Formats: sequence, C-alpha cells, structure tokens
Amino acid sequence: MIKDTLMGTAIILTDRNLEKDHCKTAHGLIRGTERFDIQGVIDPENAGCDAGEVLDGIYRDIPVFSTISAFIEATGNKPDYALIGVALSGGKLDEKWQKYLLNIVNLGISVVNGLHTLLDDLPAFREAARKNNVEIIDIRQPKPFDQLKSWSGQIFEMTIPRLAVLGTDCAIGKRTTCSMIAQACLKEEIYAEMVYTGQTGWFQGYRHGFIFDATLNDFVSGELEAAIIECEQESSPDLILIEGQSSLRNPIGPCGSEIIVSGNVKGIILQHAPFRTLFDSTEKTGCLVPGLKDEINLIQMYGSKVLAITLNGTGGTADELLEYAKNIQKTIGLPAICPLENGVSRLLPIIHQFIQNHDKYTSTTELKDF
Repeated sequence: MIKDTLMGTAIILTDRNLEKDHCKTAHGLIRGTERFDIQGVIDPENAGCDAGEVLDGIYRDIPVFSTISAFIEATGNKPDYALIGVALSGGKLDEKWQKYLLNIVNLGISVVNGLHTLLDDLPAFREAARKNNVEIIDIRQPKPFDQLKSWSGQIFEMTIPRLAVLGTDCAIGKRTTCSMIAQACLKEEIYAEMVYTGQTGWFQGYRHGFIFDATLNDFVSGELEAAIIECEQESSPDLILIEGQSSLRNPIGPCGSEIIVSGNVKGIILQHAPFRTLFDSTEKTGCLVPGLKDEINLIQMYGSKVLAITLNGTGGTADELLEYAKNIQKTIGLPAICPLENGVSRLLPIIHQFIQNHDKYTSTTELKDF
C-alpha cells in the first residue's frame, strides 16, 4: 500500500530520453505516484504527446512539453517541484544539467534530485534556493552515521511472509513488477506492502524502505532489516514485497544476495530479460548474463525458492517472447509471465499458496539445463 504523502504539483525532467531505459524513474512516476501530483513531462523529442502513450501506449493525461516555459505558458501555473527523471551515468549531474537545474531553481521551482551529485552541497544552489524560497531535496543524501542501523538478527523473529522480486540483471523492471504485484494483491484483498530499495520507490511514495546505493556498505544489511521490521510492526500486512536491486552476479552491483540473506527471504519472483546477452553497463568488458537455470539454482543454494519467472521482452518480438515463456514452463517447470504485456494476475494463486505455506518454502532441487 502507498502512503498518502502528497507533497505538491510536479513536472518530470527527462531531457529527450523519455523512451529510454535509463529514464526508469520517470517511467515509475508516470505509472503512478502518491507523493507528487504529476502535471507534465519536459522532453522536447516528445512534446505534444501524452507521456503514458509514449511509455507503453496507455493514455494517462500527462502531457509532454518542450520546455518549462512552454508548460507555464500552457497551464498558467508553475509547478511546486521539478523531478529529475533520468538515471545518468555514475549518478553524476554534469555541468549542462547543473546549469539547467539552477535556472529552474531561479524560476522559483523546488528541485528533487535522486542522483549521487548532491546539489545542496553546491553553494550556487544553496544560495539560489534561499533567494527564491524553494527547496533542494537530495534524496540520496546519506543518513547521519549515528542513525544507521547494523544488522541485528531480529529479522528471524519476524513472521509475515516476505517475497522479493529479484532480477538476472539491473534495469529490467524489478520495481515495476513489484509494484504491479502489490496492486494486484490489493485487488484480491491481500494487503501487501512494498519495501522500496531505490530512489523511484521513494518518488512513488511507498512508506517503507531505504535507498540501497546511498547507504554505507557496512549498514546495507542493517537498513534492509530495519525497513522490513518497520513494515511488519507498523503496517502488519499479509505480505511484504521487497524490491530487488541489480542482480546476484552483475559485477557492477552483485547485491541480490544481501536481500535474500539479510532479509531472510524465502520466496523469489525472478525477473529476466531473455534477449539481453551482456550485463547492463558491461558492454566494453563483455560480461555475459548467466543462464536462467544457473541463476535459479544459485538462489536455491541460498535457501530460497523461485516461485515464478517474469519476463522483460525488450529486444525481441512478441512471438519470440511468447515462445520463450512456453519453453521456460516446459523445460524448467515454472510459470513464466510477461507483466507489461499480460499483467500479473497469474501470480496470485502462487502468492496465496506462498502465504499459506510460508514456513515450508525452501528447496535445493537441481534443474535441467535451459
């Protein structure tokens, strides 16, 4: 469930990248947020279109404008916030972006920044924000050291079933699938809460979570445990869904094991991109994505069970994706579902069973090659 934490009206900044994978924060916001009232997207390449239709063909009444000036002229209003909707390389805001954002602050619009460059640390931004009476919100601002949690083992006392949506790589739709499952559960009167672990979950307004890559490594396990414990104690849902980060074996972020082990997670939905050959951002080094069977066996070695496969069809045709899903079900024996194409309703009987038999969900069964 998403908490009602509406902060105000907002526009999303995508800088000609609305259709690209690294605009995943913008994509999440377009699909839904209760933290902001999204009024439009600034993307010159798609000006005049509806952002939802650009994203996935679904009209969402979120117009795209070429510039902020065009937005203000068309609507007669300034938004309260400008949200950075892209994930730039290394999380850095270059000189061009900084100049662009400083102009926005000088228009009297607050900026919400989910990247690693902390704008409030820059004197020009602090002065401009003070002068224009607006906010600079850096959501990757690390917690003060004395507020960080260490892993305690209290997770073993938590009894509510936990299900993580992990992936064979990063940037393949784990959070989107996790959000879709949460929404589908609520429609079936399963009270599910999602624990976010990335910036977009915060932007969307989920009430429990932390930002994985803004956390000192020694405290990632503790912050994850603390978010799950907080979710159980404060919200007491029927099911806790945990958003995965990166993968188990992408060398730029092999962090899936922390979610399984430190969160004591027994059930996994595994997101896979069958038409992706190399790990994201490793194109120069040529790091191959492991086979799906190997990934499932690795997860099971951690004492958790993969309940179903969800597929991201980027790079293939609809027919190729359907054929791949059929092959998974035939060869591996797990349900294979395409969330964006067909929804996640087929997962609900599996989730019901997982909740009812949570204590029994461990497996070390070896799978045939796939």
